[in-house]
Amino acid sequence: MKRRTLGATGISVSEFALGAMMFGSLGNPDHGDSIRVIHSALDAGMNFIDTADVYSKGESEEIVGKALKARRDDVVIATKFGRPMEEDPNQRGGSRRWIVREVENSLRRLDTDYIDLYQIHRPDYETEIGETVSALSDLVRVGKIRAFGSSMFPAEMIVEAQWAAERQGSYRFLTEQPMYSVFTRKPEAAVLPTAQRYGLGVLTFSPLNGGWLSGRPDLASSHRAVLTSSALPSHYDASTPTGTLKAAALAKLAVLAREAGMTLPQLAVAFVRAHPAVTSVLIGPRTQEQLDGLLSGVDIELSNEILDRIDEIVPPGVDLDPADNYAAEPPAIEKARLRRR
Repeated sequence: MKRRTLGATGISVSEFALGAMMFGSLGNPDHGDSIRVIHSALDAGMNFIDTADVYSKGESEEIVGKALKARRDDVVIATKFGRPMEEDPNQRGGSRRWIVREVENSLRRLDTDYIDLYQIHRPDYETEIGETVSALSDLVRVGKIRAFGSSMFPAEMIVEAQWAAERQGSYRFLTEQPMYSVFTRKPEAAVLPTAQRYGLGVLTFSPLNGGWLSGRPDLASSHRAVLTSSALPSHYDASTPTGTLKAAALAKLAVLAREAGMTLPQLAVAFVRAHPAVTSVLIGPRTQEQLDGLLSGVDIELSNEILDRIDEIVPPGVDLDPADNYAAEPPAIEKARLRRR
């Protein structure tokens, strides 16, 4: 499997990264089976694993820690913080108080003394970004983390974080993790060009758009659809306006994939890899079968002709369903009082 350098970190990572969200009660509760999937991914040439404290309330990190016990130095571990761990509002976000506490919890669960990449899971509009940058910089200085990054940051917040680091003389964010797929192309407009401008490594997630691009005929009853139904009940409903758009695009993409001699998931993942800003594509299998299917297209390169046809089906910079990119709403959108005199 090919390697790329993760932005300015100097760390060499595989073009595919293993997303661990589906390991634990949220996806696969069998620790032994999840560990076998992780080992299989490593044996296939992947050296990059991404998890988060909030995945199955820490269980995913524990599984990753068990799986890597004898292989720690060969693997790049990324984890995330910032999403609510409890009802207490102090157990979330990007404050120094929470960061210095939660990194210790993640280190314990991962059974390691350092984290290669520590990422803030979503923007925290309640905490000044300089506070977050300063706290993370201190973790680098004491060796608890090697580098830090962001996830689902809008372009303007990526820039603000870079400026804050420069003003303070701190270490800076070196990576960004956006949602990116054929159906969620909004990052192409500003996030990916901004990441390139600042030399950030880009680790993308959801290349199959939560399963839409998996090619499954029974998508509405899939594990991911059931998991999502409580928060986004209409996400997999092909009769909604956005669902109709996706279904129409899906039919055209399926024809394109078939003519190109590849499966729909292979086309979808290869599309994400083709963007020059993307360092590594996160794939999040729950089972060995899903991992094998995603890795079957590891060497596929899309021609300009195929990329042009994808552009005709889903225009660049467009999200077919704006609700897909579920980053925290900026306060100016969420709170009406901030928009009124």
